[in-house]
Amino acid sequence: MGWFFKFTNSSVGKKLVMAVTGSFLIIFLIVHLIGNITLFFGPDAFNGYVSALDVVKPLIRVVELVLLAAFVLHIYDGFVLWLENRRARPVNYKVNASSENSTFTSRWMFWLGSVIFIFLVLHLATFFWRFNFYDPSGLANNHLYFNIVVNFFQIWWYVALYIVAVIALGFHLHHGFQSVFQTFGWNHKKYFPLIKKIGTLYAIVMAVGFASMPIYFFFFYGGSQ
Repeated sequence: MGWFFKFTNSSVGKKLVMAVTGSFLIIFLIVHLIGNITLFFGPDAFNGYVSALDVVKPLIRVVELVLLAAFVLHIYDGFVLWLENRRARPVNYKVNASSENSTFTSRWMFWLGSVIFIFLVLHLATFFWRFNFYDPSGLANNHLYFNIVVNFFQIWWYVALYIVAVIALGFHLHHGFQSVFQTFGWNHKKYFPLIKKIGTLYAIVMAVGFASMPIYFFFFYGGSQ
């Protein structure tokens, strides 16, 4: 197994791990958004959706462990690659042509990812923790998951942070989507322009889709706190 660890610790190996974990997270976001859309159909729809997941909880726990591993590897390798790139360019040149050779999203991937990571910790501490382990309000014990979400989506600072985070996610996905195909070698000049367009559409759908929920419940559903 020594060769495997040696490969995964190389720059090429880290980029491959980033692509594999990124692919998994891209698929997860689609599933997650589809499930969250039930919020727009009222308490019964969303509470029923979350309660239905309890029926297959052992399977969900396995998926959550895979997700955790994917997030940890993606974040770790992303940080290490960013650090290696920084060390390879220790001198900040007075004339920096990076803006001419790269896109905004590629240059800011680390910082966009950092914003997403901070929000992810808060997101898990609010929704995931309360849904699965401890909810001081007692709503989760009565399967009133919809109320938990609505309560948080009526707090202005949480809504603001949520929207900023999903905008950062959109930019992150815009570059990450096409990077996955490039890493796998699927960047034929004939098809890659289409892949880039699909990636842009995907990023917009994810950002707008997730942002629409706090916007709706804060401005149109129940006011603010």
